[in-house]
Amino acid sequence: MASRPTGASPAPLSADGDRYFDGLVEKFSASLYGHPRGELRLTLLDHLLPELLDLHRQPVLDVGAGLGQMGCWFARRGHAVTLSEPSAEMLDEARRLLAAEVVLPAPRFVSLPLQSLPDEAPGPWPLIVCHAVLEWLGDPRQALHTLSGLLAPGGQLSLMVFNRDALRLSNIVKGNLDKALADRLAGTGQRQRLTPISPVAHAEVVAWAEECGLTVDGVAGIRVFHDYLRQRDPDPETLAKLTALELRHCRDDAYWRLGRYLLYTLRKPEEPDL
Repeated sequence: MASRPTGASPAPLSADGDRYFDGLVEKFSASLYGHPRGELRLTLLDHLLPELLDLHRQPVLDVGAGLGQMGCWFARRGHAVTLSEPSAEMLDEARRLLAAEVVLPAPRFVSLPLQSLPDEAPGPWPLIVCHAVLEWLGDPRQALHTLSGLLAPGGQLSLMVFNRDALRLSNIVKGNLDKALADRLAGTGQRQRLTPISPVAHAEVVAWAEECGLTVDGVAGIRVFHDYLRQRDPDPETLAKLTALELRHCRDDAYWRLGRYLLYTLRKPEEPDL
C-alpha cells in the first residue's frame, strides 16, 4: 500500500485538511462536465448503478452532492433524496438543477461537511451515495468509518473514489517518470488545481472496508480507457465507440483496476436475530 505524503498543504483547505470548491464552481463544472469525460462518467454510472445496487425507492443520503447530478438521478427514480454538500455555491447549483425537475418527494438540501453528518443527519440510512469525495478529504480512512456509522444494518454505500493506481499509470504514460518513482501523485490543494489531495488505492478501500465491518459487494472501473488516449476530447463518433468499449469492459478483471475512478458497492451486514 502506498504511503501518503506528509507536510502542510497550501491553502485553501479546511481546518480538517479537506478541499472545498467555493469560488471554483465554474472551473470545476467546465473541467469535468464541459468535456466528454464528464458525459462518459455519467453514462457509465447510469448503466452501473442499477447493476451494483438493490434499488427499491429507499431514502438516499447523497454525501458531497456537488452540482447535484447523482441526487437528481435518484430523485427521478422516486427516492427521497437528502443532498449534503459543504460548499454553499455547489449546493446552490444542485438546488437549481433539482428545481428544474418535477420529483416527489421533494429533495432536502443540507450545507454540511461529511464530519457533521452523524449529528445532523444520522439516519440510519438504507442507502448512501458518496461519489468523488474521499479524495478531497484530509483523512479519507476516517471518512469511510463515519459513513459506515450512518448506514442501517443491511444498508448499501455506493462509493466512488479517484484511483491512485490509475493516476500513477497516467503519469507514467505521460512520461512523468520521476514523479511516479517518488510517488508524488497527490494534489497540493492550490486553488486553481483540481488534482485530488488524497487519491485512494483499491487496497486501501478493501482494508478500510474490512475495518468498518463492510463487505465489498461489487466494483467497477469508471473510464478504464478514455484517460489514456492521446486524443483527450474525442469526436462524437469516436466517443460512441469508446463508450461501447467502456460499458463492455468496466467490470472485467483485466481492466476495471485501470479506471480513473473506482466504483464500489459496500454493504453493512444485517443484525443477527436474537
